[in-house]
Amino acid sequence: MNILPLRRVVREFLYDWKVILRPLAEPLLPLSNNTAEQALRHWVISRNISHGTRSEEGSRAFALLASVIETCRRRGTSAWQYLGTVIAAARKGLQLPALPAIPAAA
Repeated sequence: MNILPLRRVVREFLYDWKVILRPLAEPLLPLSNNTAEQALRHWVISRNISHGTRSEEGSRAFALLASVIETCRRRGTSAWQYLGTVIAAARKGLQLPALPAIPAAA
């Protein structure tokens, strides 16, 4: 019997022990990363359909836009309106606006 795979798993558990037990100390933390994976799903599909970008700069631009659009969507604001204000400020040489604020919990 080869115990090498089990040894690797145990080593990973020991290495990440604080992270594994963190939800016990902070019960509001989610127990999975499903929310993050669901947020990325349509962007991954979009990238696959378009066959990705053709440059490192294009990949960075796609990732940045996806992040801004997803953040605005989750914060209940218009990504297009925010991006419009960013572009207008950049053209005038003004300081770029921060991302929309996180809505207050009800």
